Amino acid sequence: MDIDLDIQMKDAVEPDLEDQQSSSSSESFDFPINNVNYSSKPVELTSSNINQLDSWIEQLTDCKPLSEESVKKLCSMAIDVLKFEENVQPVNVPVTICGDVHGQFHDLMELFKIGGPCPDTNYLFMGDYVDRGYYSVETVSYLVAMKIRYPKRITILRGNHESRQITQVYGFYDECFRKYGSATVWKLFTDLFDYFPITALVDNKIFCLHGGLSPMIETIDQVRELKRVQEVPHEGPMCDLLWSDPDDRGGWGISPRGAGFTFGQDISEQFNHTNDLDLIARAHQLVMEGYSWSHQDLVVTIFSAPNYCYRCGNQAAIMEVDERHNREFLQYDPSIRPGEPTVTRKTPDYFL
Repeated sequence: MDIDLDIQMKDAVEPDLEDQQSSSSSESFDFPINNVNYSSKPVELTSSNINQLDSWIEQLTDCKPLSEESVKKLCSMAIDVLKFEENVQPVNVPVTICGDVHGQFHDLMELFKIGGPCPDTNYLFMGDYVDRGYYSVETVSYLVAMKIRYPKRITILRGNHESRQITQVYGFYDECFRKYGSATVWKLFTDLFDYFPITALVDNKIFCLHGGLSPMIETIDQVRELKRVQEVPHEGPMCDLLWSDPDDRGGWGISPRGAGFTFGQDISEQFNHTNDLDLIARAHQLVMEGYSWSHQDLVVTIFSAPNYCYRCGNQAAIMEVDERHNREFLQYDPSIRPGEPTVTRKTPDYFL
């Protein structure tokens, strides 16, 4: 399995950030937890809300970013939905489970073609919507708009890239600044990320999260007790759930990422047994076939960004889970981006 190595967490808040901030904007941010008072019950969509959301979704489908004022409204509406979801969000079958998409908007559209349109198909995304790709703004705006429009049909979890520190290093901050002329939209979205659920539980049998397990978490009930509305910590259980990786070695190990841990088959076996699980589904790592089994099929990694960073040559995959918990993987290649020349993998005759 190929590890998508991000930089160490400590590096993300030291010189690299200061250099990027000074080059992009004179503004500074102290990363506050969002303490705005929102409604006391989930937002109920009015016909006006629905028309507005449908208009935004139509615009975003054409890969056209929303205005800054629209993003402000979008994020406010999304918080009114997401703050009522649980740390371990329950999800019913059937559902299609997806991994990293990383700002590759046209490949996200391909994902919905392969898996079926939402709301006809239920979706669970396991984080990392931004950074790396060229269209993080459009990608996260689209998924958030779909979440508000169809809150029972789509679940969006938090990945390690849904954080203030990491997005200032890997592209989302600079993209927001380039497309809007300020960091306001970046701040609106990173405040929103604090409200994303950190895990999901599909029919009480498939535990879904972005990264992996934590030595401080033995039961799913312990995840339910975490305080999630905050910036991703540099260490601790919430950090581990978003950063850890399965490993061929047993027990707990030091992660080469500089955050989270590696965990062996013995750890997965104990966690699944303790919590009566069939499977741990996670994302976070580039795998060339789009999915990869670990720990004798106790853990599956799903990666949904084909030709990652537009150069890795990998396939992407999504996992369909039906009412009987049967699983089927759908693999797909990258979509052609408008204006990009079509490249064939067929070997020209003169090389034969």
